[in-house]
Formats: sequence, structure tokens, C-alpha cells
Amino acid sequence: MKMFETTVNSQYLSAGANRWPGGSDWSQDGIVAFGADTNVCLWTPSESKGVSAILSQHTGAVRAVKFLPRWDDEKEAILLSGGDDKVLKAWTVSVEDGTASLRDSLEGHTEPINCLAVLKAHRGGSLRRRIFVTGGADCTFKVWAYDAQDGFALLQTIKTSGNPRWIPLEVGLSPLDDEGNRLIMAVCGTTNKVQIFTASVEDADKGLQFTLQATLPGHESWVRSLDFVREKNEPGSDILLASASQDKYIRIWRIHQGSALSALNNATGLDLTMASMTLGNKMHKITAGSTNYCIMFEALLLGHEDWIYTAKWSLTAETNKLQLLSASADNSLSVWESDPESGIWITVARLGEVSREKGATTATGSIGGFWTGHWSPQGTSILTFGRTGGWRRWDYNRSDDAWKQHHAISGHTRAVTGISWSHDGSYLLSTSSDQTTRLHAQWTGASSSSSSPSSSADSQTWHEMSRPQIHGYDLNCISTLGPTTSFVSGADEKLMRVFTQPKAVAHMLSRLTDTSITESEISSAPDAANMPVLGLSNKAIDVLVDDDADLSTLEASAANSNADREALDPASMVRKSALDISHPPFEESLSRHTLWPEVEKLYGHGYEISCLAASHDGKIIASACKASSLNHAVIRLFETDKWTEIRPPLQAHSLTVARVRFSPDDRFLVSVGRDRQWAVFEKDGEAQGGMGYKLVQANPKGHTRMILDAAWAPLLEGKERVFATAGRDKQVKIWMSKDGEGQQFELAKAIAEEQPVTALDFLPEVTKDGNLVLAVGTEAGKLFVLTLKIANGEVEIVETLVFKKELWLPKAVLQLAWRPKRGDREERELAIAGEDASLRIYSLKSQ
Repeated sequence: MKMFETTVNSQYLSAGANRWPGGSDWSQDGIVAFGADTNVCLWTPSESKGVSAILSQHTGAVRAVKFLPRWDDEKEAILLSGGDDKVLKAWTVSVEDGTASLRDSLEGHTEPINCLAVLKAHRGGSLRRRIFVTGGADCTFKVWAYDAQDGFALLQTIKTSGNPRWIPLEVGLSPLDDEGNRLIMAVCGTTNKVQIFTASVEDADKGLQFTLQATLPGHESWVRSLDFVREKNEPGSDILLASASQDKYIRIWRIHQGSALSALNNATGLDLTMASMTLGNKMHKITAGSTNYCIMFEALLLGHEDWIYTAKWSLTAETNKLQLLSASADNSLSVWESDPESGIWITVARLGEVSREKGATTATGSIGGFWTGHWSPQGTSILTFGRTGGWRRWDYNRSDDAWKQHHAISGHTRAVTGISWSHDGSYLLSTSSDQTTRLHAQWTGASSSSSSPSSSADSQTWHEMSRPQIHGYDLNCISTLGPTTSFVSGADEKLMRVFTQPKAVAHMLSRLTDTSITESEISSAPDAANMPVLGLSNKAIDVLVDDDADLSTLEASAANSNADREALDPASMVRKSALDISHPPFEESLSRHTLWPEVEKLYGHGYEISCLAASHDGKIIASACKASSLNHAVIRLFETDKWTEIRPPLQAHSLTVARVRFSPDDRFLVSVGRDRQWAVFEKDGEAQGGMGYKLVQANPKGHTRMILDAAWAPLLEGKERVFATAGRDKQVKIWMSKDGEGQQFELAKAIAEEQPVTALDFLPEVTKDGNLVLAVGTEAGKLFVLTLKIANGEVEIVETLVFKKELWLPKAVLQLAWRPKRGDREERELAIAGEDASLRIYSLKSQ
């Protein structure tokens, strides 16, 4: 493989959504934008590709995301995002290809930006500029205007009232009239009241000023969501405002032009009995310019069992129905409609958790509540995401009058701390500080029987296919065990856990990724796995439950026979249909049905596991833990036949070992650490049945600051052995043995970088030209690839390929891993684990 004139493209981008109700939006063009750590991700649900772009300009977590309305003749949409860095970013997003670039950065807030609202006005109105409002933790709302020619302008700053002042959590905007001359704004936050402001535009050239008109009482806790809608697609129609609160209720308010009496006559089917029995039924008179309006409490919606995060309206030409979508922490979405005869608001659809699985804990895969709910532009699809950062999607089937779920996207919600390819490169395992291990693979999409409309699209798209481990500790490292379908992971606990692939997951992966398995490979594997409530260990289960099985009968039978009742916990049962699918698993299946059983625990360390690595043949595991003394700064070896420790542990370091790596033939083991030194151990043929290692060289001054990573190069024809180290001293150093035995390594090349180097990995094969390829990642997120020529004991940099800046990470690159070569493909793939919670796979192809 030649690295000259190499192009780099995104093959797979994965990131979980931030848990902020306003941190995502679905544009009129069908593009979903959502905050993911400090990034803004773009995703088109109608396509199977997944995240199409990651926008990285924020320095703090993104809390608020909104698209400005786009006129039909405009080729670009404006995307707004704000968050913990107190800066509002404006992006231009191409409607044709979805590419995006930063347009502007707006400063004004002195604390994080919590919410955004845009005015859904039509272009023919008197207000030519597009208006939007931001709310921040500095207890202020700011009114902004955007014009394609003049750009952005701050029009007004509104401070919240009270002592202490309350913090904004949501804001809503709407025109009061058909021309857009008069505007209404509703604001709420860490208070149980909703404030109403109005503004009038008598002249488009004059400034826009909102004034407080009314305060709507009634809620008993913080108000989380506000949304306006026209009751009918008719001129002069009343406006409805939905307010959702932590008190588990939704209140609907009617805004009517004229008197309260005319509003009562206009409100067909109003439940006056309910209004008189509840707080907040007072008529509120407001004015906008010279026009009078009244606000009247219309309905109280009951049904959710926990906080309600969002309530959003939908009234489209496709559905011709006024519907309200609410998302709650009770793991459900509700679709509400007003009964045409009685006018009472009722739930016409309830999506989310199955009732018999309510009360499931997060340990058994509970979603942990829904943080937002979105309507598609046509009102025929619904999106939401939960605690795990994964999205869920339903499409309305008109013929069946039912909502049908389709696969969506998922991703880690905290730093991705470790990645490891399977031996044949068929899948990638990732582990994270979000306490999950995830398996990612390419979906062929070849099955014609798939229920997903996108199954006939790109036949090689990446998806999360399994979630083998859901833990109670932050996970730090992972390694596959050679050619087996097993892996070992280490976390912020003093032990390591070994998992093996169950039959149900193996069959599903074979079907979805078009890979072959033999029954002999999985004959001894259990059918599936589940996790007991409050447990940390996945338990193997040898029974899959039919969909129509009566779980209460099964539990009673288990009790009568003194069976293990934990294996029949209804919240964690694995049903046959859950994995008998022809599309990537849904989020709830990932959390509950794709767990891998734990087969072994490895003890010995005294503190949190810092790193581990398995030998290429899968027979030995090397591991280390956080340490501040010689006693704990050791490397422990475990053999995988009987799972016993190979003693004594390897000693060389005085502080935490940051990385251990086996050489391609497993003859050597290199370790690097915070004590600035590296050490090389060689396999000892006389100790522990030939499985032990002994120290052959240590360099206490390998770097001038801590060493963060190391990687072995593939074996060269000249028998030279090469490894590289990366340090906080902003150096990449290449070490080479010139004697052919590999017992003494000398510095062959030092490569200076502008930032600390945090990750390294060599391409597993030598190129056709006999060169080595080294991928490098820095603390600043920079990515580049070095092509190294080894000749006459010297190292020469043949080429430096620096990735385009839009492909860099906004935070540190924590780990790099080249995909093992598959077939005769010239294209190579590099997996990148980021501190920004993103997992990326970039493809490199020579021209």
C-alpha cells in the first residue's frame, strides 16, 4: 500500500446525544442536529449511514441546538448551537450534500446557554429578519435577529425577575397574526410560572422590543418545555401554548385575539369543569401593539408518571391533525389529540417501554427516561433518545394506524477510553467512561425481508450491533482475546472481567454482517446473557423465551423447582424475536438482549485497572493498575487456559503503567508509564511453562515527561524490531534493535510535535515498498500518518499525511487502532477513540 496522494474519508462516526432536552432539532430538510459532548452531530434519519458530520468548534458541552427557518430559494440552512462555553455558534449547512461550516460566533451570555427558540414566521410578513431567542444560566434571555445580508444582531436583553432570579430552561416564540407584525414569547425555567412577553413590528426598520404582559400560574414545579402552534391551518386561528413541567402535567393555554368571552365561544369542547377545579384558570389580558388578546387555561393533561421534559406540537398537511408529543422520564412518549366530540385531550399512542418491563433498573438496561421528543417535518416520524445516548425512531403506518419502530443510531456519552478489533477485523469493540462496552460492525443490508425501508441502501454501513457489557464502574481498557470471540476489559475496580460471545448474538452478527460461523465455534457458548438487578456480572442463560410466553407462569415454575429466579427477571429476559432480526438492533435490544456472559474474573491488582493487552494468540493477558509506589506499579500476567496468574509480576516501573503492548509474534512485551520510562520484556522459555516474561531492557529516561502510548511495528525482513513511544514532552520516538535479536533497543528517530502525543499505532503490515506506516494522535485532537523507511539501521520519514482539520477531534485522541487487513483491498481503515466521546473510523485510500 502506497501512502502517497492518499485520501482520508469518514467511514463511521458515532457519538451519543447530550442529556439536554433542547440539545437537538429536526430541520425542515430532514436533517437532525444534536449536541454530543462539545460537538454538534448531523444525521439524516431517512438514510442508513448514520452520523454524516461532526462539527467541532465548541469548547464546552452543547446544550441547545436549533435550525433557523429556511426560505425555499436558499441553498443553505442556518444552524444555531450553544452550551457551556457561553458562545452561540452559527453554522451553514448545505441542503444538497449536508456539508457544514462555521459562519459566526456570537458572544453575549456570561454563563452557559441553556435554551434556544426560533420564530417560525413566513417570508411574506413585515418582519424580514429572522428572530431567535437564547436563554442562559446568567438569568437572561437575549433576542437576536439574522439577516442574510447584514448577519446577526443583538436586539434586546431581558433579565429574569425575583430574588433570587430564576434560570431559563426553555423559551417559545410565535407570530400572533398572519402577517407576522405582532409576536408572542413564552419563557420558563427554575420556577413554576410561565411568563408571557409580546412585541409589535410597526415598521421593519425599527427595533424590536418585548415587554412582559402576563404570568401564567398553575404548575407545581419547574417548567421544562414550551411550544406554540396555530390551532388550525386557517387565517385568524387561535394559538395554543403547551407547557410541560416536572410536576408530571402538561397545561394547554389558548391565546385568542379579542375578549375572553369570544375566546370561550371559540374554544369548542372546552372542559370548563376541569378548568374550574384547577389552578390557573384566570383569563389573562395582554396587548401587542394596539391589538388586544386574552390567554385562557384550556386543558390539563394527565398520564405521565415522572418529569416531562418536552411537549411539542405537530400540525402538517400530510397528517391534517393537531397532535402533541410529550417525552417523559417515565420511559414513555405520548401522542395526544383532542377528541372532536368532547374536546377532551386523550392519548392516542404511547411509545417506549413495555408496561411489563416498567421499573427495570439501569443495571438491566432501562433507558433511564426520554430526554426529548421530535416530530419529523411531515409529522409522520418520531425521534427520541434516552440516558444511554442512543436514538429511537418510530414511523407512522397509515394502513395499520400504528407506529412502527425502525433502527436509529447510538454512541458513547463519555470519553472512549479503549478500542480493540476482532482478530479477523469483522467488528470493533469500544469501551468508555460511560460504563459500557459496545460492538460495532458493518451491516450488509442484503436481506430483502428487512422491515426497514433503508435496508436496500448502502450495503456496507456501520452500526452498533451489540452492547456486551453494562457496568457499574467507568471502563478504562479492552482487548480481544486472539482468534476467539472473547474479550477482557478493565475498569475503575481492582479486577478484570472476561466475556464470551453467546449463541444468539453470534447468529445475529453472522446474519447481519454476512460472516460465517461454525456450530463447533459456539457449541459450548450459552444461548444468551442477562444481568441481575444491582449486579455487575452478566450471567449466562440457556433459555430464550418465546414472545407469547407468560413470564409470571415461568417465574412460578422456577420458584416451585428451586430454580434461579434471577435468570427469569422479566426486565432482562432475552426473547427469541429480539435478535432474530434483519436490521441492526433497536436501542432497547442493545441494552437488554445483546449482553455477553461473563466467564471469568481476574484478581490481583490493588487499585483501578489502567491498561491491559492480550497476546496475539490469546493465551496471555498483561495488565497494570494505577500506582504511586513500586509495589503496585507492576505488570501482572494471566494465562487464559486455567485463568491463573503467572508469577512473579513484572517489575520495572515506579508509577502508573499507561500502556502495555505485545510484539506481533508475542515474543516481547513493551510497557510505558508515568515515570517517563519504557521497559521491554522477553518471553522466558524456562518460566511458567514457557509463558513467563523477563526484563531485558529498561530506559528510565525514554522521554522527559510521562509516556502515554507505545506501539510495535510489524516484523521487517531485515529482522530489525521497531517500536514507537509517545510522550507528554511532545515527542514521538522510534526505537530499533540493530542486532536482530531485539534485546537492546536504541533511539533511531525523534519526531517533534506541537502538542503532547497521546496515541500511536502501526499498520499491521509492511507496505509493498517495505515501509512502515504509523498513525499518530495528539492531545489537541490532531491526526496524522507517518510513512517510515528503514534502511541501513536508519529511520527516514518518507511522507507525513496530516488529516484535514475538519477530521480532527476537539479533544485528546485516546487510542488508535488499524483494522486488520481483509482480503486484497487497498483501502485501510483506522479507528479513533476520542476524549470527546466520539468513536470514528476513517478510511485511507491511495490514489
